[in-house]
Amino acid sequence: MLTLVAHKDAAAAEEFVFRLFRRQHLQRFLPGLEKLGLAGQPHAVAAAKYHYFSNQLGGVKVEYFEESQRKAWVRYPPPRWMWQGAAICGIPSAVNRAMLRGWHAHNGVSLGNPRLGFVCTKTTVDGQPGLEGYYYEYDTDLAPEQRLTFRPEQSCPRITPADLPALDVANWPQARQAKAHRNYAMEYIRNALPLLVAMLGPAEARYLGRLCALQIGMHYYDQSAAALGITNDSADAFLELSARLLEASGDAVTLEPGCLLQTSWRMFSAEDVHPVVREVWLALFEGMLGVHNRFLRLVAVQTDAGFRLSIESAPSG
Repeated sequence: MLTLVAHKDAAAAEEFVFRLFRRQHLQRFLPGLEKLGLAGQPHAVAAAKYHYFSNQLGGVKVEYFEESQRKAWVRYPPPRWMWQGAAICGIPSAVNRAMLRGWHAHNGVSLGNPRLGFVCTKTTVDGQPGLEGYYYEYDTDLAPEQRLTFRPEQSCPRITPADLPALDVANWPQARQAKAHRNYAMEYIRNALPLLVAMLGPAEARYLGRLCALQIGMHYYDQSAAALGITNDSADAFLELSARLLEASGDAVTLEPGCLLQTSWRMFSAEDVHPVVREVWLALFEGMLGVHNRFLRLVAVQTDAGFRLSIESAPSG
């Protein structure tokens, strides 16, 4: 999103965010209500609890407050998971509103309740201490432009830990929660990269996607290498790092002398994904390798299941 803001324009980032969140909403909201045991609750309560539980499972800092069966708050205190660190300074207000339009404003439509809307009262991108708002069930049906409104003069009531609902640990043991935490982040990538190609076309998506992936790979290499115990800059060490990252995301890999063979790719279907998506995904590893050892070069060959990765010396000069 920052890459689109900086290298395209804010309007492109706004459209991208709207389409991304609407896409994920249509895929995940109603099935998620069932998984979380919320399908039979009042619609305002169910919608707000969905955001609370699903984001909490994903590692997002989030709060919930039920004012009534027709009015339920959800609040995301800083730091915002989506705009970590200094990234918050580069997000235009319109991009943040696009997220709310894409998802929050559509909950009532998906629930078949034309009276349910979302009222946003604060936004971190505008310098307020958190993104917050409430789902409210009105007495009359809402027009499309009324499904999301802004009331900055209002504030979420004080929330204490005792106010927060608890996840049903019998249905959500630790292993399931850990997978949900991982899948939460992966789902954004799974939807975002194909959307980038569909929205911008292959050439521009390749340029912007690769630029972003290279930069992210470079800037997160130190953190990833430290977490995975990689301590030297050899080619074998980088293949080990790559294998551990891929295994953590649910892929099956085999380390052979001088190469890594990916035998399943959980993020995408290798035979169906657009070639640009593959290029962008691999640029993440290229960026990491550039910091691991800038005198090495990544060689990737597509296989039926994923990739075969090997390392060679980078050309001199």
